[in-house]
Amino acid sequence: MTWKTRQRSDFGRLKAVISGAGPQVLLLHGVGLRAEAWGAQIEELSKEFRVIAPDMAGHGDSPMLTGAPTLPDFVTAVADAMSTPAVVVGHSMGAMMALDLASRYPELVRGIGAFNAIFRRSDDAKAAVQARAASLDGVSLADPEPTLRRWFGRTLSAERSACAEWLRNADPAGYRAAYRVFAAEDGPSDAALRALNCPALFMTGSDEPNSTPEMSAAMAKPASNGWSVVLDGAAHMMPMTHPAAVNAALRDLIHRCEL
Repeated sequence: MTWKTRQRSDFGRLKAVISGAGPQVLLLHGVGLRAEAWGAQIEELSKEFRVIAPDMAGHGDSPMLTGAPTLPDFVTAVADAMSTPAVVVGHSMGAMMALDLASRYPELVRGIGAFNAIFRRSDDAKAAVQARAASLDGVSLADPEPTLRRWFGRTLSAERSACAEWLRNADPAGYRAAYRVFAAEDGPSDAALRALNCPALFMTGSDEPNSTPEMSAAMAKPASNGWSVVLDGAAHMMPMTHPAAVNAALRDLIHRCEL
């Protein structure tokens, strides 16, 4: 598909792509990206649901948060804009946000999808992500090629090109603020996972080296209504690279929520 720029609407303090009508589905993207990363899901799900895909604070058309924001600060900006409970789906840092939202604002979450979510990184993975965070100066943007290789390898594609454009045009300060949070966090607490009562899908790709299948399985296990799915042949950007399978898993999640 074409990863076209989409019209934004106000969503509290944030800006969001809003499409469709019906029960609400909220889509939260990862660091350095923007609402268009959910383009395939917006097009499919908005046929039946009201889909809201906000730009994370400091990304796309959404303004920066003040000071040195924490994960709860990013999440509160979303929660403050929600007037109706939703099925909340997040990718990468967006998955961190979705899980935190479900923990602190359970009345706003009817179901949760955590895609390519990290959980208890290895020491080597922690050191690598924290080194990347420390290298960011908030003024200039690092070469996106190493990130693109982690996400896509060296194979060229429309999805890789779209992500390259978004990363090259990201706000350096907004990127640094979000990436520092992403690097500092290590996934939800065991208590938060045990407290999840809504349907909870933990999904990642079989070729994902950082948000591994083992992490998704470990998060799903303590959740009373949780399950994990591993998408064969997919890596970090599976909502873009494997939209049909991701959309099918999302529809299964939504239907379990009995909206």
